[in-house]
Amino acid sequence: MKKLLLFFLISSTMFAQIERIEPPFWYAGMHNPELQIMVYGKNISKYNVSTSNSIPITKVERTENPNYIFVTINTKNIPPKDFYFLFKENEKVIFTQKYSLKQRRENSAVRKSFDASDMMYLIMPDRFANGYLKNDSDKLTTEKYNRELPEGRHGGDIQGVINHLDYIAALGATTLWITPLCEDNEAVYSYHSYAQTDVYKIDPRYGTNEDYTRLATEMHKKNLKLVMDYVTNHWGLQHWMMKDLPTQDWIHQFENFTQTNHRRTVIHDINASKSDTKICMDGWFAPSMPDLNQTNPLVLNYLTQNAIWWIESSNLDGFRVDTYNYADPIAITKWTKAITDEYPNFNIVGEISMRDQAQLSYWQKDSPIGKIQNFNSHLPSVMDFILSDALLTVFNEDGNWESGMAKVYNNFANDFLFPNVNNLLIFAENHDTNRINHVYKNDIEKYKMTMSLLATVRGIPQLYYGSEIGMAGNKDDGGDAAIRQDFPGGWEADPINAFTKEGRTQGQNEYFDFTSKLFNWRKNKSVVHFGKMTHYIPEDNTYVYFRYNATDPSVSELAKQSVMVLFNNSSETKTLKTDRFVENIGNFKTGKDVITDKIIDVTKEITLEPKSALILELK
Repeated sequence: MKKLLLFFLISSTMFAQIERIEPPFWYAGMHNPELQIMVYGKNISKYNVSTSNSIPITKVERTENPNYIFVTINTKNIPPKDFYFLFKENEKVIFTQKYSLKQRRENSAVRKSFDASDMMYLIMPDRFANGYLKNDSDKLTTEKYNRELPEGRHGGDIQGVINHLDYIAALGATTLWITPLCEDNEAVYSYHSYAQTDVYKIDPRYGTNEDYTRLATEMHKKNLKLVMDYVTNHWGLQHWMMKDLPTQDWIHQFENFTQTNHRRTVIHDINASKSDTKICMDGWFAPSMPDLNQTNPLVLNYLTQNAIWWIESSNLDGFRVDTYNYADPIAITKWTKAITDEYPNFNIVGEISMRDQAQLSYWQKDSPIGKIQNFNSHLPSVMDFILSDALLTVFNEDGNWESGMAKVYNNFANDFLFPNVNNLLIFAENHDTNRINHVYKNDIEKYKMTMSLLATVRGIPQLYYGSEIGMAGNKDDGGDAAIRQDFPGGWEADPINAFTKEGRTQGQNEYFDFTSKLFNWRKNKSVVHFGKMTHYIPEDNTYVYFRYNATDPSVSELAKQSVMVLFNNSSETKTLKTDRFVENIGNFKTGKDVITDKIIDVTKEITLEPKSALILELK
């Protein structure tokens, strides 16, 4: 046996021509035992492939490109071990390749994910904090560090995130969504990282794969969860495969460049033309983003295994999936189901930027709307863009039948369309929208109203980095760079360090202290996480709703909770008679203001200051 292994090692050194093997390793004991391994190298397909250690090969696929071979093995009942692929010509072993099946973490399959008890903090890593100066540029990547360029590489990295986990936890966040970290070797705009060029490798300007795993480890020590931003729809034009495609239909190709029409309604539109549907799903998102063909089984398996590999190797807690419904709906459904079959508790939130509740609901798992067309996405969560649109305008509006607080009320009136409203990701802004502090001209009272609503309605609240210290940005004038500015204090030379109370200005502390108090209060309020909601028709631009668990017979009298939330979106003081809300106030006599701790009598009337929100724990 020693002689055989020595031969393997010698022959690998002498004849190896494998440039890539993906996944680079795998895990024993997975739910799906079938593993498709892509091997890339000059004329690799001319060889016959076998394995050592009696690892069964169930399929070998060759394509029109001789530089690829896809080998599927069955890992069922195979313990963690190393083995070898043997590449033969005329029954002679020409070279070998070592491969590893690793031991999974304990209880990996049943890992807990994020849910409505969490608050998600969104950061763009290049703009958050620079923790390691030596990786600001890399010799193998095209774009170099240039913090003077608004849309250039600014040097933020994984170490910078690790350095400020205590800040994130103090804010009240429990989950971190980081925009993509995989290598993006485009010549410009690479900090964006949605045009990935190697999906098995962390961009060296952010760190290493080991750094990413270390980030997850450090976060778990602080009871924080890590969500990866995953891209299934497209890669970057400089992805290494684009220079030597495994198959011509690995990506969608047209005679002339064709961009998606962005009309994703064609997917469920029974009147849509085939040509419009094809352009929507197959057209490229941008000239630098080739559109992946998930209907090709080799592509779909590649993407599925890549996602599972990241979950397993870096110990992730969830996915946010970019441009989810630009992919073929049947294929992306298979991708999602394969992941949740492996990890039944794993939450995946899709970017479904539809502005209609029925269309948005269509994409959530077990949707009654999807059932009309016998479609089930198996996607646990979707992003509530309708609420986001409302929150970017509503606190600047005078109230009438449709605007002001009526716009928020109307949004929640359509909750019956969703199979799981508690598993919607709710937000006012993200890395693609104008910042709320720009929209509201840094009026902190309007910021407080926005956050108060996000913290107390159904769903999983998401906060965009920097808003908690008053960061603003006008995308309409300054482009994306204006809404993705550097976090003050993330760089050594910054004149202000907003990561610390002492370093923040008085105004920044006012924003931070409110946000921290609010979301730390929310952490332990299951009545807000999973309770029921009753709301009342807005009057004079005021709006009142309750979150409660009192109707649940399994809840003891001592554990019964009710939270009353009141908004005055007018510019005048309002006094609300509380007899209108008696069905929810019931026998409660007082309410504790969760921000000021002040006790307020709720038996007769409640006075609200102009442009204010009040959150009361009823007693």
